[in-house]
Amino acid sequence: MSDDLGLNRLDRWVRATLPVLSIAFLVLVSVTPIPLPILATVAPAFPLMGIYCWVVLRPDLTPLAAVFALGLLQDMLTGFPLGVHALIYLVAHPVLLAQRRFFVRHSFLSFWWGFALLAPSASFLTWVLLSVLRGALFPPFGVLAGLVASILAFPVIAWLLTRLRTALPATSDAYA
Repeated sequence: MSDDLGLNRLDRWVRATLPVLSIAFLVLVSVTPIPLPILATVAPAFPLMGIYCWVVLRPDLTPLAAVFALGLLQDMLTGFPLGVHALIYLVAHPVLLAQRRFFVRHSFLSFWWGFALLAPSASFLTWVLLSVLRGALFPPFGVLAGLVASILAFPVIAWLLTRLRTALPATSDAYA
């Protein structure tokens, strides 16, 4: 009997942490070398896609502290100055919370459009932070190419994450 109780708790815990775990997986995907010549210089913002989807779809399971920690993890794994992605994600989180009701109640095209508005802001902020921290203008090609790749790849990632949403515990009334 106690084994069933332990398995039930584990199952509930995994389901409740699925958004954060899936974003962590996207962080790992974003740092995995892909053996295609064009992708050597282009880095789609997979973690930003995950943060966007989960903060809009299930903010109750995507806390600000977890988003911050995932940004730090991404910085450590990519070699970016510590705090760059963490800051970008800290800025994006409350903005997404404020606008989420619009994106939840409209079509997928509106949902995609919301990401297409967020991604350039995040890319520009990344470029500015890297330029300031470097003390010189950071070459914009990688940032721009990553932006385009992110917007184009978003529907696939969003589709996968919305499939995961069916495994999540019921939402609270505050986020319905």
